Amino acid sequence: MIDKTEAVTTSMLKLALDAASLNHQAIANNIANINTPGYAPARVNFEAQLDSIRQTLSEGGRVQANMLSGIQPVMERAQPLPAGDHTANLDMETAQLAENTVHYEALLKVTGMRMSLVNAAINEGKR
Repeated sequence: MIDKTEAVTTSMLKLALDAASLNHQAIANNIANINTPGYAPARVNFEAQLDSIRQTLSEGGRVQANMLSGIQPVMERAQPLPAGDHTANLDMETAQLAENTVHYEALLKVTGMRMSLVNAAINEGKR
């Protein structure tokens, strides 16, 4: 039971870190190309893929490792921006970049805390 839970938790953390990293790349590309005519902003498709897992949890079910097999963060292009003022878009992209940075740092902190717990369990077992 613990092995299965550990595998699901590790897989979810890895997917979330991968998605946040890819999202950071997408937002950075969007900022770099903010004044490029016809540039289609990139977005990461990840959250929508988790809807079935959220549904299972809301119904009191458990997440199984096989439920994660088809989930993969993917960068997608949106519709090209209309020519003209991109100031508001730059502000939004910058805010999204800051939000994503905080999200990524939180995921890293959780990962570090989990590794500390595993390390403590291993070291206590040696005594």
